[in-house]
Amino acid sequence: MISRRNIRVKVMQTLYSLEAGEFSQKPGDEMKILQKHFDNTRQLFVYLIYFISEVARYAETDARNRASKHLPTDQDRNVNTRLAGNETIWKILEDASFKKILAVDIPQLRINQELVKKTYQELAATDEYKKYIQAATREKKSEKEILEFIFTDLMLPGETFVSNAEEIFPNWDDDIDMLQQLILAYLAKPQSVNFQDLLGKEKWDFANKLLVTVMEKRETIVDLIKPKLKNWDAERIATLDMIFMQMGVAEFLYFETIPPKVTINEYIDLAKDYSTEQSGHFVNGILDNIHKELVKENKMLKVNYKAAKS
Repeated sequence: MISRRNIRVKVMQTLYSLEAGEFSQKPGDEMKILQKHFDNTRQLFVYLIYFISEVARYAETDARNRASKHLPTDQDRNVNTRLAGNETIWKILEDASFKKILAVDIPQLRINQELVKKTYQELAATDEYKKYIQAATREKKSEKEILEFIFTDLMLPGETFVSNAEEIFPNWDDDIDMLQQLILAYLAKPQSVNFQDLLGKEKWDFANKLLVTVMEKRETIVDLIKPKLKNWDAERIATLDMIFMQMGVAEFLYFETIPPKVTINEYIDLAKDYSTEQSGHFVNGILDNIHKELVKENKMLKVNYKAAKS
């Protein structure tokens, strides 16, 4: 479900918070901080699904509002509420796991109902919606596609929606690309997600091990990095660049099944996205140099990757 790239981001953010002294460091605090980052991802995921369902169910609200006018027209009395009965939406709303997480995350309190109304009104004006409500029968494909349309063509491109979501979720930029794929997969197969364990044991173990390894093996890791900095003062290097290099070296030394090229490319991309303009090139140079040295000294103990994944 959650990508390894996203996991690395959460570990980086946890290490940065600890480095910056944003939290009092008691035993076990680092895992609580890491878990909170993953909780934020889940909360955004749940919010997006719930918002889609609220837009769909607004069809009934719109029908009631128009029928209750002082002088309703025939059109007001005959608003099509087909969308409110969307079979995919009701599979989601009846999902036991989703019901449980609604009670925990309470997205209902975060939803802006005026924004729901606005999104529905934009939807009602589209050809896609008109085609949907005019269909003679319900088909699984069309039920899914109209929800995808709400999400990808109305919510994500909507400046007002995105601005509102960014205010509620500081992790929007970190997570939205991954969650877009996750939500489309979930709409295609509702009730396929365990919201109480979105990460899964294998990926939680990876996140846990990466965080703990960087913290516990920092002296060994930094001793490999410092000689490669040449004229750079280690104390003046951007904190994020140092964190990315430490995470990369940790993967070189202690994660036998991750190919070195994958590690280097991941941290180049993350440095470009989260640090300075020059950081990708800088991190690439240092990690590549350390990688070559470890290979030369026969310290790059990697198992066969394909065999390890089978």
